[in-house]
Amino acid sequence: MPTVFSHAIAGAALARTIRAEDARKLMIAAVISAMVPDLDAIGFMTGVPYGSFFGHRGFTHSITFAVLWSALVTVLLFRKAPWPAALLLFLATVSHPLLDMLTSGGLGCTLFAPFNNERLFFPWQPIKVSPLGFGFFSARGLAVLASEAVWVVLPSVILLLVTKRRRSACKAPSPNNGPG
Repeated sequence: MPTVFSHAIAGAALARTIRAEDARKLMIAAVISAMVPDLDAIGFMTGVPYGSFFGHRGFTHSITFAVLWSALVTVLLFRKAPWPAALLLFLATVSHPLLDMLTSGGLGCTLFAPFNNERLFFPWQPIKVSPLGFGFFSARGLAVLASEAVWVVLPSVILLLVTKRRRSACKAPSPNNGPG
């Protein structure tokens, strides 16, 4: 899986693509939403088998979970403008399994659970899988961070720059709108 840092960066980048009345609250919700699927890792400590429906990369890594989670958070926090928030939170949540499906290890994600519990990867897996625990603080952990810098952080920065440029272009006065 990508590290929690990369999931958070992806959620933050997505949040910056929309304008919102409460941008700070939406940013926080998007970052949390991008990380929340990994709450299933609690199963490692409680004896839930990795490959089970509620194991790591199981139901919480599905489109169904992303819909349910984003609906819940939207109802609780974003009643004034629910649709943009719901869409953003869905995209932030579903970005998590999509990034995990680009990694080089693990059992894959049950993206279509509960309708199909097959664990899936993308055919192309450029992101090195993150070691768990203290293994993260090793040469392998550094290699993972370098991999994520290329495949997650760089695209997130590009998304931010494109968004900023589009917003600047929308604010700039048109040469045809002057007095005449």
